[in-house]
Formats: sequence, structure tokens, C-alpha cells
Amino acid sequence: MNTLLLLLLDSRAPAGAHHHSGGMEAAVRAGLVTGLADLEDFCRTRLLTSARVSAAFAAASCHLAERAVVPAPEQWAQLEWALLQWVLLDAEFEARTPSEAMRTASRGLGRGLVRLIRSVLPQADLVTPFSRCAGPAPHHPLVLGTGVALAGGTPELAARAAALAACAGPASAAVRLLGLDPFAVQGMLARLAPGIDKCAARAALSADAAPAALAADAAPALDLLADFHLTAEVRLFAS
Repeated sequence: MNTLLLLLLDSRAPAGAHHHSGGMEAAVRAGLVTGLADLEDFCRTRLLTSARVSAAFAAASCHLAERAVVPAPEQWAQLEWALLQWVLLDAEFEARTPSEAMRTASRGLGRGLVRLIRSVLPQADLVTPFSRCAGPAPHHPLVLGTGVALAGGTPELAARAAALAACAGPASAAVRLLGLDPFAVQGMLARLAPGIDKCAARAALSADAAPAALAADAAPALDLLADFHLTAEVRLFAS
């Protein structure tokens, strides 16, 4: 993995992820997560549901970015096709995110990641891929996949980054919310590593599939928690 990819995927990078708990704050508030065992169950559930969706769309966006090089004049039709695919990816991910709170969080994270990519890869063209996507910013998995491709990564790496983030984000938030031992939490993430790799490998297999055929695993409880989170009078995290 090259240094640009490490900078892009570093959890300490200023892309805004530290402002989001991935549903953990709402889960703690509802009494669903009270300790390390509950946290592990929460993350394993994400790997079987929403993480599959994020990983699939990150892999698909990475695959598309690999193909959408700046074309010669006779290849403009290929670029037009690629732009349409990004629009479809954005719309299909939107359809798989029924919670308005989660859609807002995803686009906010996408906006932050665009800023990070522009600082790490100032020569990258991020206007063209997302010029026609709906909303104030593209969804986070699409930006993640595109950024990984621009930095020289593969669709499977993009999927692995998305799947890891689906677990590492809530895990990091749980340390702050519950005062858990950070070393024990890292050990828990290590136990999840095979599942993260499996999720990424599965997503990579569908990287060239039509947007409508990508993973659509639902997580209704996470959607409800996201909307429930907005009712809290005091919140440490944006989502």
C-alpha cells in the first residue's frame, strides 16, 4: 500500500469521521450496547448488513474510476457512460438508505472526504465523476472508492476500507461513550478481521455489476437508531 493510500485511509485524517458514531451513540443511549460484548455483536451485525452495502458501492465506484480515465475525443462516449454510472450508483445507494439522518450523514462524510482527497491529491479530477450526482455532496462510499482508485488502490481495498470503517467508527465512539479499554476494543476489531476481509472479498466480486444489482442488505434497527439519535437533547456525535 503506497503512502497516499495510507494518508487517505488514516482514521486520524481530517475527513470528519470522528464526528460520527455510526449509530453507536443512539445504541448506547437506548441501552443496546453496554460493554465490549455488546459492541462486538453490534459490529458483527453491521458486517452482515449495512457494511455489505457500503463495501459493494465503494468497490463499484473504485472499479468505475479505474475505467474513467480522461478519454481522447473519440472516447467521449465512454466518459459519458461512466458519468451515468456514477449517477446511478448515487441513486441506488440513496435508495438503500431509508433513514434521512443516515443519508445526511453519508453525504456529509462524502463532502469531508472530497476535501481530504483534494488536499492529498490536488491534481485529481473530482468534479467530473460527481458533477451530476444528486444532493449537496456524493455519498461517502462513492467518494471512498474513487479516492482509493485515484491513489492507486483496488476495488477490494476500497471495499475493505469501507467494511473496516463500518466497525472501527462505532468501536472508537464506544471507547468515548462507555469508557471501554481501548486495547480491548482493538483486540475485538482484530477478531472481526476475518469477517471484514470476507465482506470485502464478496463486494469486490460484484464491483463490475450494474448499480441496481449491488448488495441491498437492510438494517432497519440501525435506520431507526439513526432517526432516534436526532431526538436527543444533548449529543456528542452528529450521527
